[in-house]
Amino acid sequence: MADRRVGILGLGAYLPEKVLTNSDLEKLVETSDEWIRTRTGIRERRIAEKGTPTSELAAKASTEAIQSAGLKPTDIDLIILATISPDMFFPSTACLVQNKIGARCPGFDISAACSGFPYAVSIGEGLIRSGTYRHILAIGAEVISGFINWKDRSTCVLFGDGAGAAVLGEVSDGHGILATYMGSDGSQAELLQIPAGGSAIPPSLASIESGLHYVQMEGSEVFKAAVRTMSDSVLEVAKRANVAIEDIDCLIPHQANLRILSAVCERTGIPLEKTFINLDRYGNMSAASTVVALYEAAKQGKIKKNSNVVLVAFGSGLTWAACAIRW
Repeated sequence: MADRRVGILGLGAYLPEKVLTNSDLEKLVETSDEWIRTRTGIRERRIAEKGTPTSELAAKASTEAIQSAGLKPTDIDLIILATISPDMFFPSTACLVQNKIGARCPGFDISAACSGFPYAVSIGEGLIRSGTYRHILAIGAEVISGFINWKDRSTCVLFGDGAGAAVLGEVSDGHGILATYMGSDGSQAELLQIPAGGSAIPPSLASIESGLHYVQMEGSEVFKAAVRTMSDSVLEVAKRANVAIEDIDCLIPHQANLRILSAVCERTGIPLEKTFINLDRYGNMSAASTVVALYEAAKQGKIKKNSNVVLVAFGSGLTWAACAIRW
């Protein structure tokens, strides 16, 4: 087990065609392009057409990832799908994706919010290293636009829809995942949540009228927790991977807020120019955020062979996670 090294064999991504700009939001809620950009760094985000399920975006990203890995859907041994906007409570969205892409394997969903993709990678890496599976499809996918209160300017400007996928498998020559790290703190769960819809507050006319099925966030507290936990996670995973901070070639952070990313860079000592940022075009895509950023960084040549890459994310739960990878 200890001799196996797991890496990313292929990547895929899918973004809905519809673009919602800050100017568009000015027509929906009391806000402005300048207000959004200066406070978040976001200019626009992608929004799925009404009625589009998360599984559809996930399937398209997964198909590209499998093709990129030089494999067929039937070569996938397990699907791990990270999402907080599943098609439905059950069956799992992973099972629906399995059917859509033509795979024949087990699959399950995980709910770690914006930390979902690094969580999925960490779980997948352990299962491959143990010899249980050979090829695992790790997906981060969201159609979170259906859970946004478009009258709440503190949240509606932040989020977008999208999906990304990675095929994990055994690699050699010192490449692949060097270390992973995960954490959570349920005592702060109320800082970022969708209160209703589960067993605590089942769906009802009252819960709908009260807006309890929409994302609710205590912004200032989430900001502070995000900076602290992502900074600590970068330092911890680098230590576990035996990689010096100055030897990190590319930081792929959860794309939540430009001020958060700047603060993380300052606290960790990683220059902002070594940090891949696409939140200006997509906003916060929750579990899809880091994998889509990783996909684009690789496509744009920001990551090259032997690059030391760190993925880091923070989300509701509270959760946080990081992965160190030698490309």
